[in-house]
Amino acid sequence: MNKFSATQKGLITGVAMLLVSVIIYYTKGNFENKLQYITYSVYVAGIVWTLVEFSKSNHTSKFGAYFSQGFKCFIVVTLLMVIFTAAFLLLQPQLKNEMAVIYKAELLKNGNYTMPEIEDKISMAKKSFFPSLVMGAIFGYLVIGAMVTAITAGFLLQKNKRQAEVQ
Repeated sequence: MNKFSATQKGLITGVAMLLVSVIIYYTKGNFENKLQYITYSVYVAGIVWTLVEFSKSNHTSKFGAYFSQGFKCFIVVTLLMVIFTAAFLLLQPQLKNEMAVIYKAELLKNGNYTMPEIEDKISMAKKSFFPSLVMGAIFGYLVIGAMVTAITAGFLLQKNKRQAEVQ
């Protein structure tokens, strides 16, 4: 019997991801490094854990049953990571200004825009900074969660099918 529900596994996975993210940020000073793949590995492991445990306790051959379990896990993780992203951005307002400085340098380096155009682009980038990062987090975690769930469910269904044929 499963000790934790799919939703609880999502909560455990999400909290683990938050801890890893915070540790990475405070040891490296940013999220722009390869250590961030550890966070995604925890995410994938949480979904796989949910589906493998489900497979052990339910010998169903329905993809929807597997996807439902994975969804219950990854939707909780997505919610936690989106809240974390929003809170992090609100607590780190200097990130928007750092982005603006980097963006301005890139625009000046390219030399394709006048100063008023550059200032307009920077203003628009600042306005869309928070919503675009939050939307990116929502979309990214949902897509990754759905893909991992679908692929893992497919493997587990095939495994169950082979085991049923052997018996």
